[in-house]
Amino acid sequence: MKNVFTALLMLCIVATSAQEINTEIITEDGRQMLVGQINLEGFQTEPYRNWFQNGQNNYGVDQTIVELFKEQLQSYHIKLFLGTWCGDSKRESPRFIKILEAADFPMAQLEIVALDYRKGHYKKSPTGEEKGLNIIKVPTIIFFKDGKEVNRIVERPLESLEEDMAQILLKKSYTPNYAY
Repeated sequence: MKNVFTALLMLCIVATSAQEINTEIITEDGRQMLVGQINLEGFQTEPYRNWFQNGQNNYGVDQTIVELFKEQLQSYHIKLFLGTWCGDSKRESPRFIKILEAADFPMAQLEIVALDYRKGHYKKSPTGEEKGLNIIKVPTIIFFKDGKEVNRIVERPLESLEEDMAQILLKKSYTPNYAY
Protein backbone atom coordinates (compact mmCIF):
# COMPACT_ATOMS: atom_id res chain seq x y z
CA MET A 1 0.00 0.00 0.00
CA LYS A 2 2.84 2.36 0.85
CA ASN A 3 4.37 1.81 -2.63
CA VAL A 4 1.03 2.56 -4.32
CA PHE A 5 0.68 5.79 -2.33
CA THR A 6 4.25 6.81 -3.18
CA ALA A 7 3.66 6.09 -6.88
CA LEU A 8 0.43 8.13 -6.88
CA LEU A 9 2.15 11.00 -5.09
CA MET A 10 4.99 11.04 -7.65
CA LEU A 11 2.49 10.95 -10.51
CA CYS A 12 0.62 13.94 -9.04
CA ILE A 13 3.85 15.90 -8.62
CA VAL A 14 4.89 15.23 -12.22
CA ALA A 15 1.44 16.09 -13.55
CA THR A 16 1.21 19.37 -11.66
CA SER A 17 4.76 20.44 -12.50
CA ALA A 18 4.42 19.65 -16.20
CA GLN A 19 4.30 22.83 -18.23
CA GLU A 20 2.19 23.33 -21.28
CA ILE A 21 4.12 23.54 -24.52
CA ASN A 22 3.17 25.80 -27.44
CA THR A 23 0.67 27.90 -25.51
CA GLU A 24 -1.00 30.36 -27.83
CA ILE A 25 -2.79 33.51 -26.79
CA ILE A 26 -4.86 35.89 -28.85
CA THR A 27 -4.49 39.56 -28.02
CA GLU A 28 -7.35 42.03 -27.73
CA ASP A 29 -6.70 43.13 -31.32
CA GLY A 30 -6.89 39.51 -32.57
CA ARG A 31 -3.17 38.85 -33.05
CA GLN A 32 -1.88 35.38 -32.20
CA MET A 33 1.36 34.67 -30.37
CA LEU A 34 3.03 31.78 -28.64
CA VAL A 35 4.15 32.29 -25.04
CA GLY A 36 6.21 30.16 -22.69
CA GLN A 37 8.08 27.04 -23.64
CA ILE A 38 7.66 26.00 -27.24
CA ASN A 39 9.08 23.23 -29.38
CA LEU A 40 9.76 22.92 -33.08
CA GLU A 41 6.23 21.65 -33.68
CA GLY A 42 4.95 25.04 -32.51
CA PHE A 43 6.53 26.58 -35.59
CA GLN A 44 4.57 24.20 -37.83
CA THR A 45 1.18 25.72 -37.01
CA GLU A 46 -0.34 28.83 -38.52
CA PRO A 47 0.42 31.71 -38.48
CA TYR A 48 4.00 30.77 -37.49
CA ARG A 49 4.61 28.13 -40.16
CA ASN A 50 4.72 30.64 -43.00
CA TRP A 51 7.51 32.86 -41.66
CA PHE A 52 9.40 29.95 -40.08
CA GLN A 53 9.49 27.79 -43.21
CA ASN A 54 10.28 30.78 -45.45
CA GLY A 55 13.12 31.74 -43.10
CA GLN A 56 14.56 28.25 -43.23
CA ASN A 57 14.07 27.75 -46.96
CA ASN A 58 15.66 31.08 -47.86
CA TYR A 59 18.77 30.67 -45.70
CA GLY A 60 21.91 28.93 -46.84
CA VAL A 61 23.92 27.57 -43.93
CA ASP A 62 27.67 28.14 -44.17
CA GLN A 63 28.56 24.49 -43.62
CA THR A 64 32.31 25.25 -43.71
CA ILE A 65 32.00 27.37 -40.58
CA VAL A 66 29.57 24.94 -38.95
CA GLU A 67 32.17 22.16 -39.32
CA LEU A 68 34.59 24.29 -37.26
CA PHE A 69 32.37 24.23 -34.17
CA LYS A 70 30.10 21.22 -34.72
CA GLU A 71 31.92 19.00 -32.23
CA GLN A 72 32.16 21.65 -29.50
CA LEU A 73 28.47 22.54 -29.86
CA GLN A 74 27.40 19.08 -28.71
CA SER A 75 28.39 19.81 -25.09
CA TYR A 76 26.30 22.98 -24.79
CA HIS A 77 22.77 23.64 -23.60
CA ILE A 78 21.13 26.53 -25.44
CA LYS A 79 18.22 28.76 -24.46
CA LEU A 80 16.55 30.68 -27.26
CA PHE A 81 14.29 33.52 -26.14
CA LEU A 82 12.15 34.95 -28.93
CA GLY A 83 8.92 36.71 -29.70
CA THR A 84 6.66 35.24 -32.37
CA TRP A 85 5.53 38.86 -32.81
CA CYS A 86 9.07 40.20 -33.36
CA GLY A 87 10.60 40.79 -36.79
CA ASP A 88 14.15 40.05 -35.60
CA SER A 89 12.98 36.76 -34.04
CA LYS A 90 11.13 35.83 -37.20
CA ARG A 91 14.32 36.42 -39.20
CA GLU A 92 16.96 34.88 -36.92
CA SER A 93 15.15 31.96 -35.21
CA PRO A 94 14.52 29.87 -38.36
CA ARG A 95 18.11 30.46 -39.44
CA PHE A 96 19.45 29.46 -36.02
CA ILE A 97 17.39 26.26 -35.94
CA LYS A 98 18.60 25.39 -39.45
CA ILE A 99 22.22 25.83 -38.31
CA LEU A 100 21.62 23.58 -35.30
CA GLU A 101 20.12 20.94 -37.59
CA ALA A 102 23.10 21.22 -39.96
CA ALA A 103 25.41 20.69 -36.96
CA ASP A 104 23.45 17.61 -35.81
CA PHE A 105 22.82 19.36 -32.50
CA PRO A 106 20.82 17.24 -30.03
CA MET A 107 17.58 19.25 -29.93
CA ALA A 108 16.84 17.98 -26.43
CA GLN A 109 19.58 20.42 -25.35
CA LEU A 110 17.67 23.37 -26.85
CA GLU A 111 15.09 25.22 -24.80
CA ILE A 112 12.90 27.67 -26.72
CA VAL A 113 10.92 30.27 -24.79
CA ALA A 114 8.47 32.64 -26.45
CA LEU A 115 8.02 35.95 -24.67
CA ASP A 116 4.93 38.14 -24.53
CA TYR A 117 4.67 41.72 -25.79
CA ARG A 118 1.48 42.89 -24.10
CA LYS A 119 1.55 45.74 -21.63
CA GLY A 120 2.30 44.37 -18.18
CA HIS A 121 3.77 41.19 -19.68
CA TYR A 122 6.41 42.70 -21.98
CA LYS A 123 9.30 40.28 -22.62
CA LYS A 124 8.01 37.88 -19.99
CA SER A 125 6.91 34.27 -20.19
CA PRO A 126 4.00 32.88 -18.16
CA THR A 127 6.34 30.79 -16.00
CA GLY A 128 9.29 33.20 -15.76
CA GLU A 129 12.05 31.33 -17.60
CA GLU A 130 13.61 34.73 -18.44
CA LYS A 131 14.00 35.81 -14.79
CA GLY A 132 17.56 36.64 -13.83
CA LEU A 133 18.84 36.30 -17.41
CA ASN A 134 18.70 39.98 -18.40
CA ILE A 135 16.66 39.49 -21.56
CA ILE A 136 16.43 43.00 -23.03
CA LYS A 137 16.08 42.21 -26.74
CA VAL A 138 14.74 39.25 -28.69
CA PRO A 139 15.88 36.98 -29.98
CA THR A 140 18.47 36.24 -27.32
CA ILE A 141 20.41 33.00 -27.73
CA ILE A 142 22.27 31.95 -24.58
CA PHE A 143 24.97 29.28 -24.65
CA PHE A 144 25.44 27.33 -21.40
CA LYS A 145 28.18 24.86 -20.57
CA ASP A 146 28.20 22.91 -17.32
CA GLY A 147 25.24 24.99 -16.14
CA LYS A 148 26.99 28.34 -16.58
CA GLU A 149 26.37 30.97 -19.22
CA VAL A 150 29.30 31.16 -21.64
CA ASN A 151 28.01 33.90 -23.95
CA ARG A 152 25.00 35.03 -25.95
CA ILE A 153 23.88 36.43 -29.26
CA VAL A 154 21.44 39.32 -28.78
CA GLU A 155 18.89 40.45 -31.39
CA ARG A 156 21.11 39.89 -34.42
CA PRO A 157 24.60 38.52 -35.05
CA LEU A 158 27.56 40.84 -35.38
CA GLU A 159 28.84 39.03 -38.51
CA SER A 160 26.63 36.01 -39.24
CA LEU A 161 25.05 33.46 -36.94
CA GLU A 162 27.63 30.86 -37.96
CA GLU A 163 30.57 33.24 -37.46
CA ASP A 164 29.27 34.50 -34.13
CA MET A 165 28.64 30.94 -32.94
CA ALA A 166 32.16 29.97 -33.99
CA GLN A 167 33.59 32.85 -31.95
CA ILE A 168 31.64 31.76 -28.88
CA LEU A 169 32.14 28.00 -29.20
CA LEU A 170 35.82 28.23 -30.11
CA LYS A 171 36.35 30.55 -27.12
CA LYS A 172 37.41 33.59 -29.12
CA SER A 173 36.74 37.13 -27.97
CA TYR A 174 33.07 37.95 -28.56
CA THR A 175 30.96 40.80 -27.22
CA PRO A 176 27.27 40.64 -28.18
CA ASN A 177 25.04 43.53 -29.15
CA TYR A 178 23.70 45.31 -26.05
CA ALA A 179 26.37 43.78 -23.84
CA TYR A 180 25.63 44.30 -20.14
